[in-house]
Amino acid sequence: MDKFIERCVGLDVHRDSVTACVRFPDDNGERRQEIRTFATTTAELLALRDWLAAYQVTVVGMESTGVYWKAPFYLLEEDFTCWLINAQHIKIVPGRKTDVKDAEWICQLVEHGLVRPSFVPPPPIRDLRDLTRYRKALINERTRAVQRLEKVLQDAGIKLSSVASKVLGVSGRAMLEALLAGSTDPEALADLAKGRLRSKIPALKEALRGYFRAHHAVMVGEILAHVDYLEEAIERLSVEIERVIAPFSRQVMLLDTIPGVERRTAEAIIAEIGVDMSRFPSDAHLASWAGMCPGNNDSAGKHRTGKTRKGSKSLRTALVQAANAAARTKNTYLRALYQRIKSRHGHNKAVVAVGHSMLVASFHILSKEVPYQDLGGDYFQTRDTDAHIRRLVRQLERLGQKVNLEPAA
Repeated sequence: MDKFIERCVGLDVHRDSVTACVRFPDDNGERRQEIRTFATTTAELLALRDWLAAYQVTVVGMESTGVYWKAPFYLLEEDFTCWLINAQHIKIVPGRKTDVKDAEWICQLVEHGLVRPSFVPPPPIRDLRDLTRYRKALINERTRAVQRLEKVLQDAGIKLSSVASKVLGVSGRAMLEALLAGSTDPEALADLAKGRLRSKIPALKEALRGYFRAHHAVMVGEILAHVDYLEEAIERLSVEIERVIAPFSRQVMLLDTIPGVERRTAEAIIAEIGVDMSRFPSDAHLASWAGMCPGNNDSAGKHRTGKTRKGSKSLRTALVQAANAAARTKNTYLRALYQRIKSRHGHNKAVVAVGHSMLVASFHILSKEVPYQDLGGDYFQTRDTDAHIRRLVRQLERLGQKVNLEPAA
């Protein structure tokens, strides 16, 4: 307990009320505390701010409670140092569970420096985060709508997805519009194929022969209208994201140099971690905060497998998707890393490891403002040539071969 905060407050935040406990020194040097409860309306939160200012509070600590912490945090952060604290780090002593006791406990933990504040990005990054997360939610909803469309077509005996790679491609959309217009002739529908799909017209004729009825048309029409709305909403959000992220266009360009990272992924990374890497002491701290590194589970001299901790789901999703794309690139370090780990531990751990490597690279790219420099697909072979030769020899010997090595001329 080498850290001590003289004037601090603990807030127990709920939807409709917030209980505040202020601790401060009195004239005799003794520690005193005052407790009050406020509503969570803006007027009441302004009264809370004035009350804290009267006690000359320097640090405000509050538990991360759903989305209810945001209103008091955002209102108070301009006047005080606000700490958002992980709820798992402040479990209260058994037998002391009331709102007042919660506020007292949070205040005492902050007072003695026994908790660490969580990372809360500045307002511009928070705005960007809201936009990118909502766009991702709409993209996921569009995917679900397309899956519902496929279920309706299967119910009608239309096997379009068995022939066309995209049900909502140019050709597929034309065939669906014709079905909605009342045309059920397989030959006429198949003749609507465009481009390379025309070579599959015989298969299309078989696939489009079904029993498409009136209720199928109603459902397909509603789903297509929903998909159109979602695509328009996604486009509008993308335009707004481009406007908001314009001050960080250089950082987006630098992150885009990482194999597997496209513009949307770069936008998601910046929205989740920001561009100021001084908020994280090191790349290892960033990876731990994001939940993209193995956990530690050592006890009594035994090391057990540690699962990755919980972190930002949006950041993890973006990194895993980028890792899957990077695993398909040619002659890159990330592909070599994926293949190396996959052979030992499987696909899931391999993509998380690649995502971790990409996050570490992002930390240094944003810190130094330099583009990504690939180590090459042969990195693991050339970094220790002798070890690589011994590994290959052991593999041949396990296959029953006798190996005699002789240097090439």
